[in-house]
Amino acid sequence: MTAEKDLRVLLSNLRPELRPGRYVYATAPDGVLPGAVAPVVTVRETEGLTLVLPEAEAAAAGLPYTYAAGWITLRVHSALEAVGLTAAVSLALTDAGISCNVVAGFHHDHLFVPYERAAEAVTVLERLAAESHTG
Repeated sequence: MTAEKDLRVLLSNLRPELRPGRYVYATAPDGVLPGAVAPVVTVRETEGLTLVLPEAEAAAAGLPYTYAAGWITLRVHSALEAVGLTAAVSLALTDAGISCNVVAGFHHDHLFVPYERAAEAVTVLERLAAESHTG
């Protein structure tokens, strides 16, 4: 499947999917990944290694963590050079008062939103997609 660049097509085909579970942000001590965890996202920063992982894994590994999140995958295959998708999604969630941390994967964009508002965030994104079909 070819990655999509056209913003209107991207928005009308978002197909947000809420993955099960609670995900949290943690940091790995000394930048070393504990062997007992399998993070879904890692980011190496000057200050250390950021991990996004299931809450149960962080707790079991004794990692301090914050920001319990729901993980939403936008099922549209977005091109990495596409312009405006992150801005449009962020604006829709901003208008609903929902914070969002975006991670771009090779095939899809992934959103980490407050766990208790994750279902609401999916509804907001589905509405954005529907409006893009008619707009």
